[in-house]
Amino acid sequence: MSFTFELLQQDPASSARLGRFHTPHGPIETPVFAPVGTQATVKAMRPRDLRELGATLILSNTYHLYLRPGDELIRDLGGLHQFMAWDGPILTDSGGFQVFSLSQTRKIDADGVTFQSHHDGAYHRFTPEKSIAIQENLGADIIMMFDECPPPNDYDYVRESLARTHSWAERCLAARTRTDQALFGIVQGGIFPDLRRESARFLVDLDLPGYAIGGLAVGESKAEMHAALDAVCPALPQDKPCYLMGVGAPEDLVNGVLRGVDIFDCVLPTRLARHGSAMVKGGRLNLRNAQYERDAAAVDPDCACPTCQNYSRAYLRHLVKSNEILGHILLSTHNLHFLLNLMADIRKAIRKGTLPQFATEFLSHYPDPAAAEQAGTAEP
Repeated sequence: MSFTFELLQQDPASSARLGRFHTPHGPIETPVFAPVGTQATVKAMRPRDLRELGATLILSNTYHLYLRPGDELIRDLGGLHQFMAWDGPILTDSGGFQVFSLSQTRKIDADGVTFQSHHDGAYHRFTPEKSIAIQENLGADIIMMFDECPPPNDYDYVRESLARTHSWAERCLAARTRTDQALFGIVQGGIFPDLRRESARFLVDLDLPGYAIGGLAVGESKAEMHAALDAVCPALPQDKPCYLMGVGAPEDLVNGVLRGVDIFDCVLPTRLARHGSAMVKGGRLNLRNAQYERDAAAVDPDCACPTCQNYSRAYLRHLVKSNEILGHILLSTHNLHFLLNLMADIRKAIRKGTLPQFATEFLSHYPDPAAAEQAGTAEP
């Protein structure tokens, strides 16, 4: 299959654009946010619920599904789409980020990575070829090259790591056997613009159907993230989708779109929900706080999601404090609606030619990143 990316409209005042990426399970209208279904499920959400919220693309995790229930089992049961009853596009990551986050229990060499399972301590090994084989068994529409996600601030190590990531990228390309999956490369390079551009040039030469930017939102400052995006996005092909991995804070979505990013994913909305927090413009409501005990208002009175249309802050606080599953469901519904609706509003603003005004108004509700970091108030 030919994975085509239609560039529908370019914002004249920024690098933002409207696009449409065609996959075997339908087109993806971009810019888009993909909810994360690590274990072949977006936590506390049914596929039908996701569809009703406007989700089109979801992400699942190669590392976790390889360990449990096993990629071969999923293959034998018809692949990930049939296994989880989701008929839309799916993206699987390579497992690289999870493997490299196991810093105390993994060993890297030129060929791959040996690591211990976080379930039982058993040893496993991922190579580029193994990652591709697992993802082919899972059967996602978009699959990722196996890469190393290095600490972002160590120039010498990042340069060494980059050579490994590029070698692995070539091996991933050679290992691919399916033509119905779009293999994306992952640009690395830490916070260093020269390494980011070098990585982008290398991967562009491989002529892939799409390109991801990895290794951000891993501890660097917002300013450093923006500088990395400013270096990478112009170096990537304009006729291919650009995917910023693991980024989901609302202000980061807006800033990413302005710089030319088309696809985002993050566990943030469902993770915050499980901790009792609701996303609202300008910040979050921690519904564990006593101030909401008798609050009859909706989480956001202007929100059209089912949670805000039917339930009060007081009731949600009761569910959170009681650790009721319904609390996870209702807050996940709201938080996912918040981000999916934000992306819909961004697409609408690009279409109408009003993105600069929309972005300025939206970002005015969030503190200036540089000022917040200098004052020590930025989120970790």
